[in-house]
Amino acid sequence: MPTNFTVVPVEDAEDGDNSAGPAGDSKPVNLGKSYGEEDDEDNLQGPHSGDDSQRESSPFLNTDHDEEHYYEGKNMALFEEEMDSNPMVSSLLNKLANYTNLTQGVREHEEAENADGVRRVTVMVPQMGTFIGVYLPCMQNILGVILFLRLTWIVGTAGILGSFAIVSMCCICTLLTAISMSAIATNGVVPAGGSYYMISRSLGPEFGGAVGLCFYLGTTFAGSMYILGTIEILLTYIVPTATVFKESEDAQMHNNMRVYGTCCLVLMALVVFVGVKYVNKLALVFLACVILSILATYAGVIKTAIEPPEFNVCLLGNRSLKNEKFETCAKTEVMKNNTVTTELWSFFCDSKYPNATCDEYFLLNNLTEIRAIPGLLSGVIRDNLWGDYGKAGKLIEKNNLASVPAQDTSNEVNKPYVFNDITTYFTLLVGIYFPSVTGIMAGSNRSGDLRDAQRSIPIGTIMAILTTSFIYISCVILFGACIEGVVLRDKFGYSVKKNPVIGALAWPSPWVIVIGSFFSCCGAGLQSLTGAPRLLQAIARDGIIPLLQVFGHGKSNGEPTWALLLTVGICEIGILIASLDAVAPILSMFFLMCYLFVNLACAVQTLLRTPNWRPRFKFYHWTLSFLGMSLCLSLMFISSWYYALVAILIAGCIYKYIEYRGAVKEWGDGIRGLSLNAARYALIRLEEVPLHTKNWRPQLLVLCKLDSDLTVKHPRLLSFTSQLKAGKGLTIICSVLEGTYMTQGNDAKTGEQNLKAAMAAERTKGFCHVVVASNLRDGFSLLIQAAGLGGMKHNAVLMAWPAGWKQVPDSSVRRNFIETVRETTAAHQALLVAKNIDHFPSNQERMKEGTIDVWWIVHDGGLLMLLPFLLSQHKVWKKCKMRIFTVAQMDDNSIQMKKDLQMFLYHLRLDAVVEVVELHDNDISAFTYEKTLLMEQRSQMLKQMQLSRTERERGPVDP
Repeated sequence: MPTNFTVVPVEDAEDGDNSAGPAGDSKPVNLGKSYGEEDDEDNLQGPHSGDDSQRESSPFLNTDHDEEHYYEGKNMALFEEEMDSNPMVSSLLNKLANYTNLTQGVREHEEAENADGVRRVTVMVPQMGTFIGVYLPCMQNILGVILFLRLTWIVGTAGILGSFAIVSMCCICTLLTAISMSAIATNGVVPAGGSYYMISRSLGPEFGGAVGLCFYLGTTFAGSMYILGTIEILLTYIVPTATVFKESEDAQMHNNMRVYGTCCLVLMALVVFVGVKYVNKLALVFLACVILSILATYAGVIKTAIEPPEFNVCLLGNRSLKNEKFETCAKTEVMKNNTVTTELWSFFCDSKYPNATCDEYFLLNNLTEIRAIPGLLSGVIRDNLWGDYGKAGKLIEKNNLASVPAQDTSNEVNKPYVFNDITTYFTLLVGIYFPSVTGIMAGSNRSGDLRDAQRSIPIGTIMAILTTSFIYISCVILFGACIEGVVLRDKFGYSVKKNPVIGALAWPSPWVIVIGSFFSCCGAGLQSLTGAPRLLQAIARDGIIPLLQVFGHGKSNGEPTWALLLTVGICEIGILIASLDAVAPILSMFFLMCYLFVNLACAVQTLLRTPNWRPRFKFYHWTLSFLGMSLCLSLMFISSWYYALVAILIAGCIYKYIEYRGAVKEWGDGIRGLSLNAARYALIRLEEVPLHTKNWRPQLLVLCKLDSDLTVKHPRLLSFTSQLKAGKGLTIICSVLEGTYMTQGNDAKTGEQNLKAAMAAERTKGFCHVVVASNLRDGFSLLIQAAGLGGMKHNAVLMAWPAGWKQVPDSSVRRNFIETVRETTAAHQALLVAKNIDHFPSNQERMKEGTIDVWWIVHDGGLLMLLPFLLSQHKVWKKCKMRIFTVAQMDDNSIQMKKDLQMFLYHLRLDAVVEVVELHDNDISAFTYEKTLLMEQRSQMLKQMQLSRTERERGPVDP
């Protein structure tokens, strides 16, 4: 083996040199060629090799002076492990500079065309590790609008203890779901394409489609929530004068949110449509905004222990006042030795003079100014332990401060008090807060970009959840320990000069939070509008939901144009609601339903030990998935029981639609293994206890004949089967081919495919099988004996009457039919023979009138009564009435027989007309007579089965 080798920087070769390979900048070179493993001729060339020999003369580095600059700043690692353990600082900074929160598929759409518009193919090599690829995207998606706009209000309303309970429940729910998702990620190779691909390929098309669409709807409504948060920040804190409508405060806010929200949605949709590369370039800016805002909050908390910020709250009695329009918290002030009224006076009195008529409560109570943020060491945490819920329009008051109530409260709405804008209760706060812990699938959405997805997804996702949970829980405690309760309950910060409450706490300025949260919400909204259409496009391209096929198409470079339009339409619905607090519970339901499916599927697969369910995530146990499933379901109904019912209905409809109408997909998923285990368990249970008479139903073995072209000769037999069974119970459609399996094997497979096609055309649900036997009699005998499995075996045989058997010279037709009758009877099974089956109605026909006549000659225990009843349940025979004719001898009491039969039908809950026909003994066949009167003598009756009165007169039938 040659000892010489060349170390080259890893980069796409542009001059035809294949030594570097197409791995990219950070992928180590494959040294196979250098060691002569792939191309020995090139390595063994002599001096005549020209340039190649010149390169080989240097044992380590290429000495070409024209390319010396080529190696500057390159990582010269020999092996990939060295790059992981000893990365260059420039490499890390380069990854951060190229950070994006978009998935691989999104970037590939943009990179499919170069600057000249010519399509090119790029080999994408997964390069991202756990930190850049999973941890940071999850952090960015979890921390967002709720933290900056609603967490302080939740702490003030629910109290520290109630908020701690809310945050803990939601964080534990997402942590348990992340553990289940980690089990899915480590159960085999993680496919590129994100959470939908990972879950659907592991759980099957039904679960995958339901989870995918719930995830899509949740992501779409999340876009609405982020846009509403963006507009709320814009109109409340940045440009409060930019209002279009001049109505009452609530109506004005809602209408302005609708107008500006729609404009913002259209603008973001245009950005996404033109190219997501612009969103990609701003990803690092959005991430920096989130991190800087959180750091500013913690810095402000630390500063309160040293010097509390200069934000004061003005209280009239114990009521909080909006102080954005006045500076002095006093009724009067002294100016130039004269006592004059303040700006606040004019809000409660009809003039600015001291003798003016003023509001009663204003006159009875004094004005007090307290610090809005007393600080960590103030002891305010004791006052904020418990919640303070109230109805919409309730005044926000300081609880431990006394005031004198007024008699007249009719004009309080027009005064500058701070009110509750909505009715608050614990379950509402759960629904509003839960969107702040979603985003745990941001890392798995980048599965195609990860160097080791099975390792990165569990570690990165769980670490991000633990980090954000710590941030949320610490914020709950710190907010309650630093800020006055009356300020915490002020949702929009009216009592602190109309600054966000968390902004009043932040250092060095509230504008850090305002600007940071604004860009954070903008970025989250753009990411939602970018990711949701591609998720819908992926579902549509899978073909599991035929209705969505149109959304699988897009622009020439793959951009999901139609999916983007639908996403914008659904997102507009959320914006028209015009309330972040009303939209948040909606997306909470869809995300919780998505998490519920993930936990449920993992728990069931683990409990039933499906064959291909072998996750390598060592911290996973089925109890965690079961606990996560229970917690998801509980949070759904805690947040909003009616939204929960709607979400369950939507997910259930999606599941059943995919099950019945979706395309057949085989992805090697665990649900198929789960079905096998469930079927095995049910079959074993069926054999443990004998079947009770009440549960008896005809389980049919249908003997179907194939013609010379291997097509079904009597398709109406399948129609009659579906009408008789209506999809209930067991149906086995079988046929027999004469010959040996070695020669007729392909014909048997073709016949089975034709049987399946005929069953689908006639809407017959069941199983089909074609066997090859030396003759038809042996084949039918084999099927009668061995068809079915365990407790799922047939108890009745359905076949067509042999057509033209009298005219056929070959007696084998008659013999086969008679032998089939005998073997069915010997197997203690019922035999149904359909005569003139080709004249029976198809499933598309409707019998407008008529009767189903039953000649109850042989007392068979009620089978002849059950069959027409089952037929009458089908839409084809629904309008037909049932008539039962029974035969009596001349000396029988016909009237009493009719009454007894009517009572018998009454107990069977059958509606039928009873007719008794009196016949002489000579008119009743000997077979019927023996069968009716001597049921216990079955063996003797079987010996006489081939004989009838006519046959005894004419002699035996030719064999």
